[in-house]
Amino acid sequence: MPPLGRSRKSGESGTRRPVPGEDPIPTREELSRVPGAALGYRLDPWWWLVVAAAGLIIVLIVWRADPFLDILLFVHDGLVITIMLTLSSFGFIMVVGLLGGLGRISKNRVVYLVSSLYVEVVRGIPLLVQLIWWYFAAPVVIQAIGNALHISALAEYRANALFLAVVGLVICYGAYMSEIFRAGIQSIQRGQMEAARSLGMNYIQAMRHVILPQAIRVVLPPVGNEFIMLLKDTSLVSVVAVADLTRRGREFMAVHFNPIEVWTLVALLYLVMTLFSARLIAWLEKRRRLGSS
Repeated sequence: MPPLGRSRKSGESGTRRPVPGEDPIPTREELSRVPGAALGYRLDPWWWLVVAAAGLIIVLIVWRADPFLDILLFVHDGLVITIMLTLSSFGFIMVVGLLGGLGRISKNRVVYLVSSLYVEVVRGIPLLVQLIWWYFAAPVVIQAIGNALHISALAEYRANALFLAVVGLVICYGAYMSEIFRAGIQSIQRGQMEAARSLGMNYIQAMRHVILPQAIRVVLPPVGNEFIMLLKDTSLVSVVAVADLTRRGREFMAVHFNPIEVWTLVALLYLVMTLFSARLIAWLEKRRRLGSS
């Protein structure tokens, strides 16, 4: 077998010899002949768990269409709201988390104190309590401000359950995401920033082009975990009049009195979403590792 390495073809077809002065870097053809080094992506075996959970839902519907099919048809709009609520909230959470993380490492004392106060206060209050406060208390505060300032739009404000649920999730998870970004940024060696500044970049350019791309690779696993936690915690918005998957399941159970079937199907739907999200996150992590060189 010829030696592995970047090489030039000699006069004899198919024969290779290493280029002088270069490290032996295996070519794609050479790697394909090495046992255990097959090229291309291998299917994550944990995808079979996603298939199994989805298959169980199908089996339940086919085996006992009544009541499982009726439940699925009843809660499908809540399933859509759960997905939309998770995706929209997560986008804003990433922005708030990045700003909060940068604030936590800022040399400006005012920015640092505001960011730190936000993180410490919000992390100390349960998410359910925050959601209830935003839905029941925040509108009263807004109306009081409107009456005091004689602003009719604020004085007549009425709570929008879906909007305030997004606000509550973003404010709460933004605090946790701020700490994740702070840790990720601080994990990058100080010399990276110094090297970027020595090349003529200002602080913002160095952070954007040098530090943050490396930090994102570091924080991808905990960010993915926060996404899965957010997906499950959206079930808490059911207490503030948002017709999500959990609330729709509770409404069906209240009418038909079949808790075993309802909550089995709801649990399986959440399980499929979380398992599917976990596999996508694992795929993204693998892509980042393969593209890091």
